[in-house]
Amino acid sequence: MRIPPQNRVPYSAIVDRPPLPLPGGARLIVWTIVNVEEWNIEQPMPRTVLPPPMQQRLLPDVPNWAWHEYGMRVGFWRLRDFLRAAGVVPTLAINGAVCESYPRVADAALEAGWEFMGHGFRQGPMHHLPDQRAAIRQTIDAIQKFTGKTPRGWESPGLTETEDTADLLAEEGIEYVADWVLDDQPCTLATRAGPIIALPYTLETNDVAMIAVQHHASEQLLKRIIDQFDRLYAESATITRIMSVSLHPYLSGVPHRIRYIEAAFEHMLRHDGVLFWTGDKILDWYRAVAR
Repeated sequence: MRIPPQNRVPYSAIVDRPPLPLPGGARLIVWTIVNVEEWNIEQPMPRTVLPPPMQQRLLPDVPNWAWHEYGMRVGFWRLRDFLRAAGVVPTLAINGAVCESYPRVADAALEAGWEFMGHGFRQGPMHHLPDQRAAIRQTIDAIQKFTGKTPRGWESPGLTETEDTADLLAEEGIEYVADWVLDDQPCTLATRAGPIIALPYTLETNDVAMIAVQHHASEQLLKRIIDQFDRLYAESATITRIMSVSLHPYLSGVPHRIRYIEAAFEHMLRHDGVLFWTGDKILDWYRAVAR
């Protein structure tokens, strides 16, 4: 049975839902996601910062591969240090291959207690995979082998899904997904294997969308994260909200941009009633209070 994408999520107005109380009288959750990926230098790059000369694609694409590689060698460690100093434990959206190709990065996240969320095996659209199920299993197995724990969450590379992806994820034991960017609260997706939870991921406070796609100036990250937070914080006085911030080491971890990320989190951390949770903690809370 194939479920059309629009039929997986029944419409629900946020103002019509029952309350979702948070512990300790909190009102807002901030979900921080750090994305680490393997870009294969022998293939076209998932994103580019330099166009090819004469608009002719060339392989190997050294400058654009190196743009991303800087994030793994340097940018990741800036993000790690800032999050550690802030006391924020993020979710790590990780390509399964990173556990083998960048074990130093994966080990640092594991040591810091970050949640590991599946992000495909290598960076590339789900639509291009010859066998989605095999790639999902390969990702789950790589994370389980490295961490000793089966990942509960999944973010598809580029948020790409075919008509079958959600079904395959549920059938392979994934409990929540970050691909459905359509709400400020978790919601339930229908699949062949039963319900799976969609957590509120983001394209609005996501450095790929803002910097790599929309080409905003670096300081706009600070302004938009604060503006997004302030509005959701005000609204959460009556309706619980979740705000996500999505960071990539080759974008947010560069020297001229990291200070804006630091300032944005300093602003959010100054507010009472805000919980900085990982995806699995959000999932467990939602399942306990939703009815």
